[in-house]
Amino acid sequence: MDGVREINYRVIKENDLFLTTDPSGDIPEHNPAGLGLYTRDTRFLSRMELMINGEKPVLLRSSAEDNFRAEFLLTNRHMEENGHVRLWRESVELRRTRFISDNVLYETVALTNFNPKPVRLSLSIAFGADFLDMFAVRGYVPAAPGKHLPLAVEQKRLSFHYEGTDGVRRSTVIEWDHEAGRAEADGTVSFDLSFAPAERIAVSLAICPVINGEMPARRRAEEAVERLERSYGEWMRESTQIRTDHAVFARMYDRSLKDMRVLLTDIGHGPFPVAGLPIFAVPFGRDSMIAALQMLPVNPKVALGTLRTMAATQGTKLDPWRDEEPGKIMHEMRYGELAATGRIPFNPYYGSIDSTPLFLVLLAEYAGWTGDLETLRELLPNVEAALSWMERYGDADGDGFLEYKRKADGGLANQGWKDSGDSIVHESGELGEPPIALVEVQGYVYHAKAKLAPLLRQIGRAELAARLEAEADELRKRLHEAFWMDDHGTFALALDGEKRQVRAVTSNPGHLLMTGIVDGPRAAALVGSLTGPEMFSGYGIRTMGSRSTGYNPMSYHNGSVWPHDNAICLLGMSRTGFLAEAGKVMDGLLAAAEQFEYCRLPELFCGYGRETGPVIPYPVACSPQAWAAGTAAMMLQVMLGIEPDAAKGEIRINPVLPPGMNELEARGMSVAGGRLSIRVRRTGTSDFGDANGTGGFAWDVLENTTGCRVLSAQTVSS
Repeated sequence: MDGVREINYRVIKENDLFLTTDPSGDIPEHNPAGLGLYTRDTRFLSRMELMINGEKPVLLRSSAEDNFRAEFLLTNRHMEENGHVRLWRESVELRRTRFISDNVLYETVALTNFNPKPVRLSLSIAFGADFLDMFAVRGYVPAAPGKHLPLAVEQKRLSFHYEGTDGVRRSTVIEWDHEAGRAEADGTVSFDLSFAPAERIAVSLAICPVINGEMPARRRAEEAVERLERSYGEWMRESTQIRTDHAVFARMYDRSLKDMRVLLTDIGHGPFPVAGLPIFAVPFGRDSMIAALQMLPVNPKVALGTLRTMAATQGTKLDPWRDEEPGKIMHEMRYGELAATGRIPFNPYYGSIDSTPLFLVLLAEYAGWTGDLETLRELLPNVEAALSWMERYGDADGDGFLEYKRKADGGLANQGWKDSGDSIVHESGELGEPPIALVEVQGYVYHAKAKLAPLLRQIGRAELAARLEAEADELRKRLHEAFWMDDHGTFALALDGEKRQVRAVTSNPGHLLMTGIVDGPRAAALVGSLTGPEMFSGYGIRTMGSRSTGYNPMSYHNGSVWPHDNAICLLGMSRTGFLAEAGKVMDGLLAAAEQFEYCRLPELFCGYGRETGPVIPYPVACSPQAWAAGTAAMMLQVMLGIEPDAAKGEIRINPVLPPGMNELEARGMSVAGGRLSIRVRRTGTSDFGDANGTGGFAWDVLENTTGCRVLSAQTVSS
């Protein structure tokens, strides 16, 4: 390892407002990286550049470790004028501290004079607000031709205003507290400051995005910070806490909790995780639900808010422009000017083949952890609508498999989790033609039907339960017949529109292990493929095997490593008993996490082998990102080997610890309405347990108020 890999931006967020800046805390004018202050898919601040006597200060250090708060330590450059020293280098320390609360960005610039003589200087911050839609910022769609109004300058206040083509008036209001401040006609706020030696002067600002005149409520900065800290403290206390002798996993898990908290947003149906920062701070069907699934052993409330949000936005009509169909669960929700005026189909957009079965999977798994059958009853109409969509629209040709084909001109060509345009590639190099049936999606359908059936029987829907069980059995048979590639020892990525196998070796079949649709010799072969040299980089399972046509370790989906993808495969290995292989993959992910700032796994990283050197970051990966943050939570589930069935009143345990970890405690897990605390410890000398990797770990129950029996699961030898 050659040092921690820092990202080239700093980001903070709270609820629906987030800020991305360069490492010094600035938003440079016309920056190509899309830095800015955003809410409701609109950039409310496109410039914020701090200067000392007209020059950019020198960055010493910066951090956004708290997620809602960022700190920047800077100093001045050496400045001379007409041969005379105007300001000696490193004379003044600048500390920029900022946080977000109640849709307001608070910033304090504290300056301390370390010069032995008095100092006079000009502190200035240049502001700008272009009010661009996120899709225009990203260059996907031209900006809307709205109207920018004249800059409004008042005492201690500067306001930018914009009238959108959607009829919405958007404003950015900047206020400051220091008497020396004044606003210039170009949007610059300046302060002429005089310091005695060792004197400290603080300038505080508040930046408020305003929509249709609704000014967010302001609080005293001290009160606002206290509320945030209290909120984060409550989140940490109600989530599962761990103790371990593995320092990297401890840091990674702590970061996971903090990142998931900052990504939580509530649009009226309960908190749920948005997909990621800085680009995808919006509801995402697939991403939000997988992240919620990962968080079940840590905080099941995330799943509840996610399920209710998805149910509230479930499709109700046929709308080809948005790929909407009755019963379909959305893919992505946008709120900006371009969505409101119909120039993009994302309000919401439904172009996802897997969001609907994942909704059912999440509901079934949530009920298994919590025993909450009331939520199942509450969402039963949504369940029936989703099942109807899968039968009527998801399987349009009636062959028993869910398939996708884009209908919206502005929508996604590929509608699984690997949604880049080149992700479905045949051995010949040609791209698969739709309709496309993805292998993992069929597993999700099986998982949903098989796991929902006993729950539905409990609430009096025995006939529906029996039908789903029969359909799941039939799907299991058909999947093995249509997708298995005996010569590769794994399943095909997909079937194309002519029902030909897309014979790439990929990570997608690894998701089947989680669902229960594959076991026995084929499960063993699949696990062997995932952890063999073609697929396993040493840092994680690649998205595509290194010998497959289309493989590229630098690509987005065809050879990179995605932590969430690995986490789902890990859960499947745990459920099918392949513990040694799970330990191997976890060891790789932990080695990768150690190389990123805060031990924070990003959305993805390049798929180069561990033997070639340190992890190579993917250049535009989101960080923090919801299902990357959830990876540590799902790894905790795998380490504990925990599988609750609250309806049966049972919790099964089959632990495995990765190399370098000898003990792990998980305290306060929320299961079946109670609390469960477990300690796992290594009892042998092997990295993965005994000789066949299926033992060597002991566990103890430290607390159990769940009313469930805690049992050892029978281990399947790999």
